[in-house]
Amino acid sequence: MESLSHLRRRLTLWYTGTFSLILIVLGWGLFTVIRAQFSRDLAASLREGTDRVRHRLVAGQVTPGTPIPTTPPAANVESEPTLYLFSADGRAIEPPQAESWIRDAALRAARGGTVDLEHDSDNEVTFFLHGERVDLPNGERYVVAAVRHDVEFEDRYSALIAAFIGAAAIALVLLAGGGWFLVRQSTAPVEASIEQMRRFVADAAHELRTPLTILRSRTDVALQQPRDASSYQQTLRGIESDARHLGGIVEDLFTLARADAGERPRVSQRLSIDDIALEAAQAARVVAQAKGVILDVTEFEEARADGDPALLRQLLMILLDNAVKFTEAGGRITMRVGSDAGHATVSVEDTGSGIPSEHLPRIFDRFYRADDARTPGQADAGGRAGAGLGLSIARWIADVHRADVSVDSQPGVGTRMTVRFPATTAS
Repeated sequence: MESLSHLRRRLTLWYTGTFSLILIVLGWGLFTVIRAQFSRDLAASLREGTDRVRHRLVAGQVTPGTPIPTTPPAANVESEPTLYLFSADGRAIEPPQAESWIRDAALRAARGGTVDLEHDSDNEVTFFLHGERVDLPNGERYVVAAVRHDVEFEDRYSALIAAFIGAAAIALVLLAGGGWFLVRQSTAPVEASIEQMRRFVADAAHELRTPLTILRSRTDVALQQPRDASSYQQTLRGIESDARHLGGIVEDLFTLARADAGERPRVSQRLSIDDIALEAAQAARVVAQAKGVILDVTEFEEARADGDPALLRQLLMILLDNAVKFTEAGGRITMRVGSDAGHATVSVEDTGSGIPSEHLPRIFDRFYRADDARTPGQADAGGRAGAGLGLSIARWIADVHRADVSVDSQPGVGTRMTVRFPATTAS
């Protein structure tokens, strides 16, 4: 279980790390788009300011010495750019003073028509400038420049970054908790399977230990001193019985292991359940008579179903063997075969000790044997107690045939097990 906990932590870390990478890529893309949009807004604001002054110059509304009209900002830009008017030789006209880098930019605009540049000041503030040359109809030439800094945009970036980091941190915390929950939920079936496997192995080892110990004890006793032929024969018969019992347990374990792995081949064909039930009853009657138990088939109707005949015979034999095992000498077992609305049904009822209600939900569990649910010490005709695997195999066979197995039991009265198969279509 420690390894599963380690797996959960690794899955949660991978899940959180992957989402963090997605957030980083998303944040980088988001800031790139926003920065591009801010740059476009900034450029639009500067061009709008120079355009307005240029239009007024052409219209004669701006002359040297006249204050330059303010320029309304762009729709999503809060502050206004600072506007400058220069002569063609780079002399500042309005306002009458300008920094040297602005005058140099005005000269470049006078020569080339337009200029766009960024300037980093000593106080780590970046200024953006857009300049345009304006040729009036009377031959006069001016340069209009609009300048603004990036402080406003940096503030916006800082606020946006802080908001994004805060939201991302909250998202990561929620994701880590949610991821851990989802990982636990997704690995719960794995944990259940591991726990079931652990119990299965432990129970199998326990069940195999007893017959192996008996075999070893019989052999050790037989080898301790010379014996006559009849004693050796008796010992060998006991060893043979123990080996047969051990082989039965191994075969049941192998059947369940192949069933869990989905490796048990299964054929499906239309068959008569009544024929299979009659064959199983005849085989079980031999064991029942040896124990002094009466086995009758009181109802026998034609019943059709789709399935594997070998598996269905094994299913019915398990139910009959279980009834014989827990029915005392002089008791009775009744088998009924019929059809109800197209559903083939088979019931096996005994007059055994019955099963207390608290044990009914677990009788199909592997290796489950409620010693107080039936009379203690019950065994099969060979004198061996079961390993608690028969009903588990019966449930598996019923499941692969989509059949329902129901149990009705009353302590001191007996038990009835009924198998109801899916309805078949007429062929």
